[in-house]
Amino acid sequence: MVDLGKLGQRYELFVVRALETLWGKSRERAGGRTNLLLAHLLDTAAVAELLWDGFLARSMRSVLDDIAGGPGRGRRLFAWLCGVHDWGKATPVHQRLWPEGAEAVRRAGLTWVEAAAVAGVKRQKRWRHDWAGGLMARELLAEAGWDAEQLDWVWPLIAGHHGAFPSLRDVQEPGPAKGQLRGRGAWRDVQRAVLDVFTCEVGFEALDGVEPAVVPSRALQLQLSGLVVMADWIASDERFFVGLDDLRLVSMDASRERAASAWEALGLRGGWGVLAVPGPEAFRDRFGYAPRPSQAMVIDMVRRMGGPGIVVVEAPMGEGKTEAAQAAAEVLAARFGADGVFVGMPTQATSDPMFTRTRQWVQAIDGRFASRVVLLHGKRAFNREWKALLESAEAYAEELFCGVDEFGLDDDPYGIESEARGTPERQAPAEWFLGSKRGLLAPFVVGTVDQLLYAATRTRHVMLRMAGLAGKVVVLDEVHACDVYMSQFLCEALRWLGQAGVPVIVLSATLAPAQRQALVEAYLAGAASREELRVAVPEPSGYPSVTAAWLPGTGEPRFHVDAVGSWRADLGVAVHVVPEAMPGARSSRQERERLQGEADARVGDLLASELVDGGTALVIRNSVARAQSLYEELRGRFGADEVRLLHARFTVARRADLTEESLRLLGPRTPRPRGGRLILVATQLAEQSFDVDADLLVTDLAPVDLLLQRVGRLHRHQDTWRPDRLRAPRVFVTGFEPREGREPAFAFASEKIYGRHLLLRTAAVLHGAGGVWSVPSDVPALVETVYRADTPLLPDAWRHAGEAARQEQEERDRARAEEARQYLLTPRGEHERRTLAGLHYGGSTAGSDESSLQAAVRDGDESVEVVLVVQGKDDAVFRTLAGRALSVNGDVAPDVLDEVLGSVVRLPAKFTEAAAELKPLPGWHGHPWLRRSRALVLDSSGRARLGEATVSYDDEFGLRQV
Repeated sequence: MVDLGKLGQRYELFVVRALETLWGKSRERAGGRTNLLLAHLLDTAAVAELLWDGFLARSMRSVLDDIAGGPGRGRRLFAWLCGVHDWGKATPVHQRLWPEGAEAVRRAGLTWVEAAAVAGVKRQKRWRHDWAGGLMARELLAEAGWDAEQLDWVWPLIAGHHGAFPSLRDVQEPGPAKGQLRGRGAWRDVQRAVLDVFTCEVGFEALDGVEPAVVPSRALQLQLSGLVVMADWIASDERFFVGLDDLRLVSMDASRERAASAWEALGLRGGWGVLAVPGPEAFRDRFGYAPRPSQAMVIDMVRRMGGPGIVVVEAPMGEGKTEAAQAAAEVLAARFGADGVFVGMPTQATSDPMFTRTRQWVQAIDGRFASRVVLLHGKRAFNREWKALLESAEAYAEELFCGVDEFGLDDDPYGIESEARGTPERQAPAEWFLGSKRGLLAPFVVGTVDQLLYAATRTRHVMLRMAGLAGKVVVLDEVHACDVYMSQFLCEALRWLGQAGVPVIVLSATLAPAQRQALVEAYLAGAASREELRVAVPEPSGYPSVTAAWLPGTGEPRFHVDAVGSWRADLGVAVHVVPEAMPGARSSRQERERLQGEADARVGDLLASELVDGGTALVIRNSVARAQSLYEELRGRFGADEVRLLHARFTVARRADLTEESLRLLGPRTPRPRGGRLILVATQLAEQSFDVDADLLVTDLAPVDLLLQRVGRLHRHQDTWRPDRLRAPRVFVTGFEPREGREPAFAFASEKIYGRHLLLRTAAVLHGAGGVWSVPSDVPALVETVYRADTPLLPDAWRHAGEAARQEQEERDRARAEEARQYLLTPRGEHERRTLAGLHYGGSTAGSDESSLQAAVRDGDESVEVVLVVQGKDDAVFRTLAGRALSVNGDVAPDVLDEVLGSVVRLPAKFTEAAAELKPLPGWHGHPWLRRSRALVLDSSGRARLGEATVSYDDEFGLRQV
């Protein structure tokens, strides 16, 4: 306990009285009793000790030891850095905010001129205790003898702990305050005393003994900052940290007891801990079969790497890249001290099955780990496995973590209004990790690649996301799906990961050589802390291949590249073109509908002929409208039992059901009835990480890498029964019109999505189709031919159009890249800065909510989601799509909440302006999940007006314009 007698010997009486009075949390936010400032600082330091002992990866602890000056020194420095975050509350700018606390402070002899304080706040409303703490740290730590280079990186951790890092100019006290926000006279003595007493309680003899020995990299500073915030948030949970208003009860030991109770109750746990390097038998133990040559190649490569780096695995669909990456991640984690893994997938739909596979993998390592895997995307509430995991969790209290920033200036500065409130996300992974912005902090995370890209954006609390990646192995699947816009964020993220020494495994079946070069260069530039680092990345000599790159202590990048043959023999895939007449730009609606009907009928004739003896066909259309139109044609021919439709304009619940059904009916382990017939009409949802095995593929033209991804759904498993006429794999390419003596015409939707340049070059490799592609052997050459723009490819009659398309694409790519750069975490030219000061200044800042972040990292026309409800003409109440009653105002009872939330659907971008007029139902305004949701009210026939258009919804076709 704090010895008041000793304090009285060391400090003047007014200082001791101030220490007994300065408040860190008001009693309204500390369980009914004021929490003294020193108590909160020590609580946070005690939480930090538990983070060190039970959460931080071995690699993070090692680097913190180095920063602190050697083994065994990092823990105490880490606790000090976390605890000192709120030191700036020992100022009038904070103490004046709570009237009761302010009066007590004045009675203790500390005063300020309120008029001057108000004037200062008016000049700069962001000048609060966080900025005050940063300014004070620079001054008082300098007085203690700290070197300038250590001061320069430590003060932003204090000034930025509310989510954004100011510049040194920003933290200067506003002139009109005349010192009344920072505090003058006696305040300075009190501020020194708070820091001294806190420092001694943590275990240092004096401030000069705290000084770090090494300046960490900027990436490590950012991760450390996130851990500071994490410790603060945990120590602000008033359930476990009830206020202490008697200084005699405040001590590091008391805080350790409080922190231990909180830690136990919250169930916070790390990941692997100390992991032994797996032996040769581990692969079979994890996955039930011996590694294939390509998988063994990847595992051997990561065993030989000289340090953490980037590993690019290129292998065909069905080769077992996922298992290879998981086995490699385990080796990297064991070798370099990682404690968990983040797996980033291209879409929510591909994240769900990967969640299952990741849980199975970590459970095979240790049965305790499966319950620690978090699924991280906006629609996870509709994943059945995730819901089953969470059914027994306790409800989040409305006030949890509100004490963190009780006098904040933002509506939701700490992500309190998260999906974890309202209807609770229950048990399994520690409940704490389920809140907004905290998901990446869980030890094992599966989500969309967006979660990684968010960590590369200039957003509030980006440090939490980056801290979540510290001490993990990052696995990114299907990276070829990142377009030019998204690639800016991906490369920015790789820079930060490279600088932090986080191992990264990149997977792709169809990676363009230029993309491989860019990814490796970005990682190595980060590792070298360079703005640019041009390196010659060796080309693989075969396929499947693996490329590993890292930066050893010598400073020169190292590469290992290897290739082997596929475990399966090549498939000879016959490629046929099904010409489709395209409407002109001035064609009437009737003409477009007529031509679409003819195209649909032609596909129907083709399928009737090819599936005459039964079998399965996958048809992929490039737009929802084309898929719906074809489905209507095929349903009329074959009946609803033999045709399925899957696209993104079903409600989230219906789409989840349809996806699950499609994977079950066309999956590798589903028995195929002899003579049975099934056709799945889908959009790009079925393009990648979609484990189906079709006998026949019909697909709209797409860039060659995506076309090959679609081919990967064809004849995927050798032991699947197929009718005789379908035993040779064939793909029929639709969606464009070959024209004599000139370039082909493409479907409007295809051009809008992919651009003419890549469509023309892909059409050129199909020119005079009727040939056979050897898959996978031909994959690298096909991708390189199409994507290497300097390779002559187009027929003479196409070249003029091709050159115009190339120039148009280059201009578009430049514009999109420039648009993305305004949101990047680090502006161009600032990658060699050494501290976090001013990180959030100098460009556009993306919003922190999920929809704003997704809009920032994904290019394209803005679209909005709506919740579908029904109200008939004579119905007094609103109803769900299934007909269950809400109320006159739309109030949602708990037992129908899942049904209402499952009725979310994303509108086409053309309806965004009209949808802006939609509002929540009156009964939703106080609901934590629905208050910001737009309701689209359908009539009893399932129709609604949107602007000048009429749309309809049903479970067979989804949303469509009528």
